[in-house]
Amino acid sequence: MINIRKGIKSDLPFILNLIIELADYEKAVSEVDISLKQLEKDGFGEKPIFSFIVAEKNNKIIGMALYYIKYSTWKGKCLFLEDLIVSKTYRRLGVGSKLFEAIIKTAKTTHMKRIMWQVLDWNQPAIKFYKKYNAHISSNWLDGKLIKSQINAHQL
Repeated sequence: MINIRKGIKSDLPFILNLIIELADYEKAVSEVDISLKQLEKDGFGEKPIFSFIVAEKNNKIIGMALYYIKYSTWKGKCLFLEDLIVSKTYRRLGVGSKLFEAIIKTAKTTHMKRIMWQVLDWNQPAIKFYKKYNAHISSNWLDGKLIKSQINAHQL
């Protein structure tokens, strides 16, 4: 039996392990620059900036969906799904669907105008997963970002 519930502070060590597992899958472990202390501050500090849902089996966390609120000037309040991660051993057992459906329910109950996320263009299993929900996967929008070193190099 898979249990889906809202994440709590004591789940964070397991969430960090899932984040590292995802980074390994994406061949980017060296890019993980988050600590348990930072997750605690950002998720459970004075002004939390993210929430998460966990999937458990036999009281073991096997997956999670981490999200936060974005704002669209065209639409209003939106839910941004930062990561949906299912531990490798538990993939293809419906865990991802249960987590994604919990995200949809969260968006409905909090009156979000849309749910947004990113998926790597080479991650065909993830693209196929989202398309079964009739999701639109855009090829028109390009991601832009500045990483920490670029931000710090900018003279103000």
